[in-house]
Amino acid sequence: MEKEQRKRETMNAVRFHEYGPPEALRFEQVPRPVAGAGEVLVRVRAAGVNPGDWQMRSGWAAEKFGLSLTLPFTPGYDLAGVVEAAGPGTERYRIGDRVFGMTATAGAYAEYAAVPASRLAPLPVELDDEQAAGVPMSAFTAWTAVHGQALLSPGQTALINGASGGVGHFAVQFAKLAGARVIAVTSGRNRAFADSLGADEVFDYTADDWAELEGAADAVIDTVGGERTDALVRSVRQGGTLVPVGWGQYSPALAETIGVRVQELLMAPFDADRLARIGERLASGDLRVEIGAAMRLAEAASAHALSESRRARGKIVLRTEA
Repeated sequence: MEKEQRKRETMNAVRFHEYGPPEALRFEQVPRPVAGAGEVLVRVRAAGVNPGDWQMRSGWAAEKFGLSLTLPFTPGYDLAGVVEAAGPGTERYRIGDRVFGMTATAGAYAEYAAVPASRLAPLPVELDDEQAAGVPMSAFTAWTAVHGQALLSPGQTALINGASGGVGHFAVQFAKLAGARVIAVTSGRNRAFADSLGADEVFDYTADDWAELEGAADAVIDTVGGERTDALVRSVRQGGTLVPVGWGQYSPALAETIGVRVQELLMAPFDADRLARIGERLASGDLRVEIGAAMRLAEAASAHALSESRRARGKIVLRTEA
């Protein structure tokens, strides 16, 4: 009886006790959370892996933004699963409902997570848990870049740098749905994938000449960043917009000379209704999520290493196998 009680009060989770490489992640038993007011306890079936997860684990976010974490820390924001229990003041979801969404303060790399009901949406029956866990943060980021910052309209041309990545492959699709012509920048090995997303033109950054893209786009969405970004600035037409999603170094002098606006990405507050609409588009086939790798929760270190390599196609997710 005591053993059963202990089992109900604990769970498996992935945490890091100090900043460091992927190997700093530990798969261990921790106390199971309890749903507070306005929260539901989600039995996590799958958790999405995002660059912000390893940026926090490595200490990069702490150094870059002064972000202070209470250690040990359980990473992960995106999740999909089943409602296990509901806290006071929660009426939207019932026990057994399938949901997906984002936690408020990380903690998705675990078998259970307490999540505000306002940060969840019903999970369409057409989607499995792994697909759903790969959606929220990347889809929201791409939607914001395309509609909130680039303000794409029908007939314009959008260039998506990093088109085969988590945010990039959503950005290609949102830009196409907005009626734009899309130039997808990716490696040659992902050409067929970019074509399948609806890209009108695929530029192989490993082989093609960047000079061919000068003045080619009304808006550039850069999901890669880095130091060699002048070519991206030059690819924007006069009066156009460059939206950085990755952390890049863009020459203010060059942008001013060409007449390019560099608009830092400003994320809108989480919107459960928008996530539900994205889920509907995924269910109907108007939108797709590419799961490039699905690993067990205990393999989180390998998932982080793959994400950091920037070689993953689409999204990486972790299965809890709970």
